[in-house]
Amino acid sequence: MRHLVLVLGDQLNLSSVAFEGFDAAQDGVWMAEVPEESTHVPSTKMRTAIFLSAMRHFAQAVTRERMPLEYLKLGTHAFASIGEALSDALRRCRPAAVIMAEAGEWRLEQLIAKTCSDAGVRLVVRDDLHFMASRAEFADFARGKQRLLMENFYRHMRAKHQVLMDPAGQPAGGRWNFDEENRGAFGRDGPGRVPAPPSFEPDALTREVLADVETHFATHYGSAAAFDWPVTREQALIALDDFMQHRLQDFGRFQDAMWTDQPFLYHGLLSSSLNLKLLNPREVIDAAVACWRSGKAPIEAVEGFVRQILGWREFMRGVYWWRMPHLLEANALAHHEALPSWYWTGDVGMNCMRQAIGQTLRTGYAHHIQRLMVTGNFALTFGAAPVQVHAWYLSVYVDAVEWVELPNTVGMSLYADGGRFVSKPYIAGGAYIRRMSNYCDGCRYQPGVRSGAGACPMTVMYWDFVARHEPLLKANPRTVMMTRNLQRFGAEEVAAIRRTAGAMRERSDLL
Repeated sequence: MRHLVLVLGDQLNLSSVAFEGFDAAQDGVWMAEVPEESTHVPSTKMRTAIFLSAMRHFAQAVTRERMPLEYLKLGTHAFASIGEALSDALRRCRPAAVIMAEAGEWRLEQLIAKTCSDAGVRLVVRDDLHFMASRAEFADFARGKQRLLMENFYRHMRAKHQVLMDPAGQPAGGRWNFDEENRGAFGRDGPGRVPAPPSFEPDALTREVLADVETHFATHYGSAAAFDWPVTREQALIALDDFMQHRLQDFGRFQDAMWTDQPFLYHGLLSSSLNLKLLNPREVIDAAVACWRSGKAPIEAVEGFVRQILGWREFMRGVYWWRMPHLLEANALAHHEALPSWYWTGDVGMNCMRQAIGQTLRTGYAHHIQRLMVTGNFALTFGAAPVQVHAWYLSVYVDAVEWVELPNTVGMSLYADGGRFVSKPYIAGGAYIRRMSNYCDGCRYQPGVRSGAGACPMTVMYWDFVARHEPLLKANPRTVMMTRNLQRFGAEEVAAIRRTAGAMRERSDLL
């Protein structure tokens, strides 16, 4: 064999750079399902199911292209890890080289490199052209900087790729950023009738996957019973078109809003397809911009959406490789509390957490504000150990690949990287949850109560965090007002808040 083309579970793209120059007469494709990819963090059944289903469907596409393929399916081999399985393949196939696109995890890239080195086989890792900024380009952007700002990178990417730019080189609509228009809540009447996203009923191959997940990962958390995610290129294109036609126009103003028993609202639900590489970010951005140009969606909705794809997504990938492997160990705030056990069950008295975690365990999804300002906000103010929070986020979401999950969790949600690429800790109390949702209605906790009986854990932990990290927050112009508000309470009330927070930590599993 000349080349063994290695395809990982998040590289399901027939246009991948790994296939450039492929010759079916002397090359082969290799894919493997191994237990370790669902157990190195205890992935929920839904997350495991989407990866395995998408992989098996992609294997069918590879075969239709008449490319020789070796596909190792769970239950048909004894290999625990990619390294073990690849080592065996190299021994049997004896390729002159292994070809792959850049991995989405530092751990896997290191493991594959060592496996090939141990076998004496040359490894060729090609730049992943799925992304719109290469690792080298981002390294140039970051060079010499102690702190990065996403806004600067986003503007660079807009100009480079000529996205939402006018002929004079200025941003469309006269502004780079329409965030102020994109923070709306639903009000007392709620969202009304939201257009339902398309449904993708599991076919025979996905049903086989669901059975395998129950066989091999029976003790893992969550459920895959409600599996309804796109797992092929064709399904992903249907999801893309549906979002553009029915929800993009209202996405912007309601992108931060939350509502009871409404997990999807106006969100795109495209991140899993993007991160599996079933969709290309360029076609997603082009579709959104076309909706603005045709008058189907306002500039603020389209800019907010484009910012997530061209700015945030590309920035997070760049940050991941810029900071690895140090991000895995980051804990700038010295937080060491154990993550409460109800993160894995949703069995908690706080309705906001019950809603966000419950839908996550049922569907594998929560939108960005639920992740940042509900589950992430509480983990930060509670003082949970970053490594445990990272493991949870990587385990539960269908779109979780480490290059995007780790910097978002450790750097953005937890401020554990010390503000290397965010301008402030993202914290808020119960008042924010009440303003952006109806989660507080009927909750046993009162968002306006800061201490004692009936106090809202979100509110208590917020003020406790401000008290514990007052010097840090006072030194930052964006957070200094938090410390000034704390000082208005007086020493006795602050002490009561701290006592209540301590008692809540001691009985955190009973909240």
